[in-house]
This record gives sequence, structure tokens and C-alpha cells, in this order.
Amino acid sequence: MTTDTSSIRGENQEARAAALLAWYDAHHRELPWRTPPREIAAGRRPDPYGVWLSEVMLQQTTVEAVKSYYLRFLARWPAVADLAAAETDDVMKAWAGLGYYSRARNLKACADRVAADHGGLFPDTEDGLRALPGIGAYTAAAIAAIAFGRPAVVVDGNVERVVSRLFAIATPLPAAKEEIRQHVEAMLPAGRPGDFAQAMMDLGATICSPRRPKCMLCPLNEGCAALGKGDPERYPVKLPKPERPQRRGAAFVAIRSDGAVLLRKRPGSGLLAGMAEPPTTGWTARTDGETGIAAAPFAAGWRVAGSIRHVFTHFELTLDVFRAERVEHVPPSGWWWSPPQNLSGEALPTVMKKAIAAAMEGAATYREQQDKA
Repeated sequence: MTTDTSSIRGENQEARAAALLAWYDAHHRELPWRTPPREIAAGRRPDPYGVWLSEVMLQQTTVEAVKSYYLRFLARWPAVADLAAAETDDVMKAWAGLGYYSRARNLKACADRVAADHGGLFPDTEDGLRALPGIGAYTAAAIAAIAFGRPAVVVDGNVERVVSRLFAIATPLPAAKEEIRQHVEAMLPAGRPGDFAQAMMDLGATICSPRRPKCMLCPLNEGCAALGKGDPERYPVKLPKPERPQRRGAAFVAIRSDGAVLLRKRPGSGLLAGMAEPPTTGWTARTDGETGIAAAPFAAGWRVAGSIRHVFTHFELTLDVFRAERVEHVPPSGWWWSPPQNLSGEALPTVMKKAIAAAMEGAATYREQQDKA
């Protein structure tokens, strides 16, 4: 559905933006990467590096999950040149547990490009930002608006929810995206585009929540079409999600006599590319891997250690976990023994941490049984 932008602009959008910004000035969230509106008003500009880093981390990840990662990254690599000079493996290790690991690879590639081609300075336009690795339309708009004060239209999931309710948009997502974008563009104030973008996000995160929105506290409740209809939770309208495919595989956790765990690096492309793992069978998003002891990478006293489940964006994976203790296998090239004190620093994605935890728990139980025998 295409909306007549001129008719949208004919509504009292300026008053809405003013009310939203007044609310934001009083109630904005204090976030590690955010420059508060009072400091912006005093002339301080947000650091483009920090804005970019936070926006990449926040893609499909919660604010609470990102805070500690952001602070650790900034402490270790305080400028884009520092990140460009870092080893890719170190960046992947620092990212481990945050998920969506292609973001980490693109993060490093983008830092390399900014350092090499732009003198360590981020481009200040949406087009210039979109030319960088890993920066799409949303991220480019967010950086342009927040870091550089450009009048960019920033629409994330929170903004989609606010606008869908404000105008009772009946078109289901994702088809409604362009209509929503046009409404946001019409509301965009001439000044403070970065604060406006963050105000919309904060409103969706704290007031216009998916369930039980606090409509009586909302600065935009007057004239909200969904509230007028008495059913704000109906919006945004979404089509039913298809069921996630179920995939299976096996993980083999070998434990040396000193407690070290045998790891290897995953291939450089595909899901979880370049991350560390205990040996697993060849599962993918589209195919199952083998699941029995016969699929073990080498002969050892493998024992069942249970199974773990992990939900990816497009499928759900169940791994049967096997463990072998007091293994002295000589690993091939690209495999290594990781001592217990080093495991937390390995580039292990969450699914592999779950598999190792299941094996370690099983190994401890087995040793207790042997001690009692």
C-alpha cells in the first residue's frame, strides 16, 4: 500500500515530534553508547565509532545483552583504528556468546575499510555509510542521524510498533514497512534527528511495548488510532510465522587428563564461520548430521552425556552430546587442546558452550559414580 505523503504531512506531525522530544528529554534511557540530550544541547557530538559499534551489536540482540559486550570492546579497542589493528580471532573471541557471528566478521571488515580508505573517520552520509561492509539501510540511517545529525529516517522494530499503533496500520508486516517509513519521514523534525530517532526507539522499548503497553503514560496517546480503537496490542499486524525446521546432529567433547578440551575451528564460511567448537557432525540449517557414536572423529571411550537444544533464527538444532575422558589424542592441524582456564576466552558460540557444559556435567557425575563404586 502506498500512502499519500502530502496528506500525511498535513496532519499535526510537528506537534507530535515536539511532544515526543519533550518526553525523551525527561525520560530517556541512560545507555553506555548514548550521548544524553542535555549534552548534545551543550554542543557535545556522539562518537561515530561508538554509535556504529552499538548499532551493529544491537541488531537482533537485546540492550541488556549488549551493554557488557560494548563496554569490553570499547575498553579493549577504544577507536576504530585499534579494532582495525586487532587480530580477527581476537575479535571473534570477544564477540563469542553475542550471536549472529557474521556481524563480528563484518565489524572487523568495516573497521579495516574505515582505517584504510577513510583515514579512520566514518563517512557522514547514508550513502557513504552503506558502502561499508555490514552496514545496511537501517544501520546507515541510525549512524547518520545519531552521530552526524543527518535527517535520516530510522525505523527499527520498536519504531514499527509505535507507528503501526499511532496510525492503526492494518497492512501486515513486512508489507507495511514502506507505509511506516513514510509516516516516520513526515514526523521527522527539522532539528534533532538523532534524538528523535532514539526517542522513538525508547518509546517503543519502555512505553509502547508489545504486551500491555502503558498507553496512559505515552506522550503520543492523544490521537493514537489504535488506542482509540481500544486494541493497541493488535498492531503491528503480522502474518503467522512458519514453524522452524528441526535439525539434529552430534557433538563429541574430548577431555584430556588435565581437564583440557579438544577444539577445532569451523570453516571460514557458512553458519558460525570461523568460530571454535568441539568436533560435531555435519549438520546445517538445511540438513541433519549423524547422531550416533559411530560418527565420532576418532576412537575413544565415548559415553552419552545427554543432549542440548539451541534455537537459531531459521531453525532449531538438537545435538546429542558424547564425552570421552582422559583422552590423549594428538590433534590434527587446526585442532587444539584448550586448558580449562582458557575455555572462557575461546571463540565458542553459545550452542557449543551448551554442548561442553553438558559434557562437563556428565563427566563430573560419572567420576562421582566411580568414586562411590
